[in-house]
Amino acid sequence: MSDEDILKDKKILIVDDEQDILETLEDLLDMCLIDSAPSFETGKKFLEKNAYDAAIFDIMGVKGYDLLKLATQRDVPVIMLTAHALGPDHLVKSIKEGAHSYVPKDKILEIESILRDLILAHEKGIDKHGQWFARLKPFFDRKFGPNWRDKDREFWDEFDRKRLVKKEELQDML
Repeated sequence: MSDEDILKDKKILIVDDEQDILETLEDLLDMCLIDSAPSFETGKKFLEKNAYDAAIFDIMGVKGYDLLKLATQRDVPVIMLTAHALGPDHLVKSIKEGAHSYVPKDKILEIESILRDLILAHEKGIDKHGQWFARLKPFFDRKFGPNWRDKDREFWDEFDRKRLVKKEELQDML
């Protein structure tokens, strides 16, 4: 399967309390098989009943961190999607609690490529899957200020070491 069609027929769970976000994600990811849920309770039932290739959870409206815990227990890679919990503390918390990616709703149009990278890395067993962060770091720098990573310097140094792929490593992986 080529990288271009890696998302075809992948089973994705999307949980968000905003109907327009659910519809937008369904449109953007129309090549996938999607279960969408407007609440924590429905999302939890889906997670308990079905297997998923990946999940996308809102943080605030649907108890996204609780869903993240359930998904990571089932080895489902998760993208945290947020507008109201957009801040460095939530970004760090999402990653520490097992999210594979943290995407502001302002960047929802990039979700297909971020999901593609996530699934490809997960299927190949690649631990270093921080491409999403490299792509979104300029946005975070503008939104949070130039030194926003200083507060959690130890975490970010470890993140850079463990998750960001150097060009030579990328060539070896693919």
